[in-house]
Amino acid sequence: MARPPQLTAGPIPVAALPAATAGPPGTRVVPADRLTVNTQWENTLGEIKSVTDATFEAEVLKSDKPVLVDFWAEWCGPCRQVAPILQEIASEHADKLTIVKINIDENPQTPRDYGVLQIPTMNVYKGGEVVKQIIGAKPKAMLLRELDGVI
Repeated sequence: MARPPQLTAGPIPVAALPAATAGPPGTRVVPADRLTVNTQWENTLGEIKSVTDATFEAEVLKSDKPVLVDFWAEWCGPCRQVAPILQEIASEHADKLTIVKINIDENPQTPRDYGVLQIPTMNVYKGGEVVKQIIGAKPKAMLLRELDGVI
């Protein structure tokens, strides 16, 4: 049985790729043994990153800009309803606000420390302190109103 190709971390210059044997003009075929995988997390605009009890201080409390933390759980229906709305807000306001999420089942210490008793709860942290708390799933317009002054 043939071994699967090894993936490398790093870009391959286009000039090093073989010319395409099929496909539209100007394209090149990338052999499976030349694929690359980016092994480092890159914060693209609007990406909602997951944080943990262990990373909460560094990612949230020590952030230079305001951070909205979505306290959620997989079994929570309203949490699933608000997730795409938060994704939209993250994309539209990435320059002013970072949005992260923390699973309360996998990370019970942080919700306990901040008195989170219901989900979804969205806390906004600025300078290491909670400056706003939003409880419950809300439509985008209402969330934006609640975030007025932060973004």
